[in-house]
Amino acid sequence: MEEEFSVAVANSSERSVDLCRCVQSEVFNGEDSVICVAKLDKTRMSDEWSLLSKIPAILEEQHFVRVPDNEPVVRFEFPEDLKKLVDFTLDSDEPRDQAGVEQIIKQVLQYSVRTGHANFHNQLFAGVDPYGLAGSWITDALNTSQYTFEVGPAFTLIEDALIAKCLQLFGFVEGDGILAPGGSISNMYAMVAARYRALPGVKRTGLANQPTLVAFTSEDAHYSIKKAVHWLGIGIDNLVLVRTDPGGCMIPEELEKAIGTVLASGRQPFFVNSTAGTTVLGAFDPFERIAAICERHNLWLHVDSCLGGSAILSRKHSHLLAGVERADSLAWNPHKTLGAPLQCSIFLLKHKGLLHECNSANADYLFQQDKFYDVSYDTGDKSVQCGRKVDAFKIWLMFKARGDGGLAELVENAFDCAEFFTGEVRKRDGFRLVLEQIQYTNVGFWYVPKKLRVLEEQQDDAWWAKIYEVTAIIKERLVKQGSVLIGYVPRPHKKIGNFFRMVVTCHPRPTHSSMKFVIDEIERVGEML
Repeated sequence: MEEEFSVAVANSSERSVDLCRCVQSEVFNGEDSVICVAKLDKTRMSDEWSLLSKIPAILEEQHFVRVPDNEPVVRFEFPEDLKKLVDFTLDSDEPRDQAGVEQIIKQVLQYSVRTGHANFHNQLFAGVDPYGLAGSWITDALNTSQYTFEVGPAFTLIEDALIAKCLQLFGFVEGDGILAPGGSISNMYAMVAARYRALPGVKRTGLANQPTLVAFTSEDAHYSIKKAVHWLGIGIDNLVLVRTDPGGCMIPEELEKAIGTVLASGRQPFFVNSTAGTTVLGAFDPFERIAAICERHNLWLHVDSCLGGSAILSRKHSHLLAGVERADSLAWNPHKTLGAPLQCSIFLLKHKGLLHECNSANADYLFQQDKFYDVSYDTGDKSVQCGRKVDAFKIWLMFKARGDGGLAELVENAFDCAEFFTGEVRKRDGFRLVLEQIQYTNVGFWYVPKKLRVLEEQQDDAWWAKIYEVTAIIKERLVKQGSVLIGYVPRPHKKIGNFFRMVVTCHPRPTHSSMKFVIDEIERVGEML
């Protein structure tokens, strides 16, 4: 490295001059040039890279790896207060020494959320799988892209192998796939492919003078479908929200009825989004019945299994996904339940070649057809992106390290703990389940403090309004104390206000004891109101 940086030529505006010791100035062809002989400051160069070796120790010291139970999940500060505790501005001219950089890192960690804490249940993701984290660090260090074989040879073949594995897991006999920057984009990939199949000319002419397309999704589905119809020019008014049952599952008869209404209006149905593991309740739509309807009307069926797709890894719970093999496309986020580092989102479709056909732009500076190797391995043109982060390596390494059986054990433990949590809530005084039976690892519930239980028999709107308010207050106090992070949500379309949403994931590995702690803590805080 010292030889590589032994000489640098810089003009006076370049910061690289600071790294060099300017030893002489001469005139070449009548122009002044500064020749900086880099005797680079060895100490400084060494310090820049030695910081990386210190990061694991800093994470351990700040309790972000193997987090002790007595550490808070977060040290919460309001935004204006946090600005006074940490200097977020970027107005310094001079570089900091390494001790100063380490101090900044420690400050940021001090006020960050420990998603790897046993009591973090706030989102659909939590702690990371250590093998996945190793993969993430390696891909960041290598700093390459995923568009051509020549810049990512091993990673190109890794993504191909991962896609093949996932096609097999979900029962897609043949097909294609790609890793996308999040489930929202995966769902959008599905809608783009469906639109292209319905209207092949749309890629060239746009939506002008085309039939009005209409998409369908359940009223409990992820909001990314609403964003997709907006971004793709279909329009929110052309998205039909299909009614769900009390458990959050799409009602097939309501879908059939909605399709009929759209056809009668002269518009063209083209896309149905079904969900495997809804965001709030973790509900699974009846895929077999929905697939039959889509086949009858020649509609593209997409399964958003970003949350619930991890059930496919477990023989005990894979039945939840029965029928997804009849879909045209599917999205799965291993960064949710399974604990791959954010982000790790897989999009699959049955129609081989369609991704490239509908997304390619044939950039001749990247995808030359006269390369010296098989250009079919240059997969970047089937992506909506140009530069594309190497996300496949994280989950591929997890498969390699743990095997199918090891990943299945993680998923089954999460299910077991969610079922244990549900049973504890069911039998504990003051707790009420939103649903008596859960399908996935999401558990919805309320806590009713003793002073409100004496009024429980009336259960009028005013009583429920207090319960909804209490839920938000308990959440606030838990966050400020840093003891538990758990989300709360309303379901306004079902006329239900705030309730707690407990989410159980694979990492850090939950236990029955950690489940009981959450219940005990909510009860303790609730009785202090």
